Amino acid sequence: MNHLQKGIFSLLIASLGFSLMGAFVKLSGDIPVLQKTFFRNLVGMVIPLYFVFKNKERLFGQLKNQPLLIARSSFGLLGVVLNYITIDRMVLSDADMLNKLSPFFTILLCALFLKERIRSYQVIAIIIAFLGSLFIIKPSFSSDMTIALIGVAGAFFAGCAYTTLRILGQREKFYTTVFYFSFFSTVVLLPFVIFQYAPMTTAQTIYLLLSGIFATVGQFGITIAYQFAPAKDISIFFYATVFFSAIISFLLFRQVPDMMSFLGYIIVFSASYYMFQKTKLE
Repeated sequence: MNHLQKGIFSLLIASLGFSLMGAFVKLSGDIPVLQKTFFRNLVGMVIPLYFVFKNKERLFGQLKNQPLLIARSSFGLLGVVLNYITIDRMVLSDADMLNKLSPFFTILLCALFLKERIRSYQVIAIIIAFLGSLFIIKPSFSSDMTIALIGVAGAFFAGCAYTTLRILGQREKFYTTVFYFSFFSTVVLLPFVIFQYAPMTTAQTIYLLLSGIFATVGQFGITIAYQFAPAKDISIFFYATVFFSAIISFLLFRQVPDMMSFLGYIIVFSASYYMFQKTKLE
């Protein structure tokens, strides 16, 4: 395979990894969300730790980068917790699609805080994507809408985390950043888990460990993908997560998105595809 094909393949593996992560989170059942997040990050700490020691890098990064590392980890933790709440309460593919609003938030935040120029086609794509998200959110005064808005908030905080990564990517190795995030999240969540621990069956423990493994597969898949090819050439393939999640939702949970959600998927995907094509022309 050439570099472009390797990039696409790695991103598809990442998409499958994140879809399976969501499935195992959902399968783990009625366990506190913070406990689920704790196990995800506990597992996610192990693999990056190996790379840090192997390459003899700093375990917690450089002193000057601590504010950025803490900000990235805080935003990332909020994003994961809110995403897990959404996964628990919504159709898996709906939750995934709302989470895929994060790149649009990243564009806005990079323009606002990093002074990156926002192009007219990006503004058009952002507007279209948010209109599409309304078909998934289905505005009303019901609890379902509240959960959907939590999913949008999760995407926003993920966008905040990715914005800090724009700077950190040039200052720290990716495995140091991943380890720092996992370690930070584990330490922050540990007191909550200790005082509010919910007993788990063997099956639930296995599901949560698998969710952590597949989340790590997803993180590494994305990182490797963007080493092989630029984002403008392959980023659209990350929407395969929604396709995988829709299949998993039907096979495992017998959940099928309604027609409004399908319409929302098409609109958000079209906005992403439009931006993808315009970026390739630059």
